Amino acid sequence: MPEEKLHPKVGVGVMIIKNKQVLLGKRKNAHGAEEYSFTGGHLEYLESFEECAIRETKEECGLKITNIRFQLLANLKIYAPKHYVHIGMVADWLKGEPQVLEPDSMTDWQWYDLDNLPQPIFLASKIIIDSYQSGQQYLLLD
Repeated sequence: MPEEKLHPKVGVGVMIIKNKQVLLGKRKNAHGAEEYSFTGGHLEYLESFEECAIRETKEECGLKITNIRFQLLANLKIYAPKHYVHIGMVADWLKGEPQVLEPDSMTDWQWYDLDNLPQPIFLASKIIIDSYQSGQQYLLLD
């Protein structure tokens, strides 16, 4: 990839909570393949973080969410040459049953207890969990 074409992208990840459990699916065909991840994706032009969280959750698993709040900001360069400014959000489940709506990207959405998560966890999701549990809202990874 020519160096002048490289630039950071903005990704939004959403930790959805229902009855003290979180929703995770297994990633396919991308960085972090075979790792468990929250819903999320790229922030679109003029979209708020909350709008992105709602849209990506609906597109990926069909759930409706509420009480959406900021959790963390991170600079993720671990998947170089991909570089992401990562916005971690937390939301509460409102209604719906999780469905695999993007089968080329994710498999098998399931609810898991925070103290009994499947492994391995995708880094962008792991740092949201760590931030949520520690209360640290800004995380810079270099």
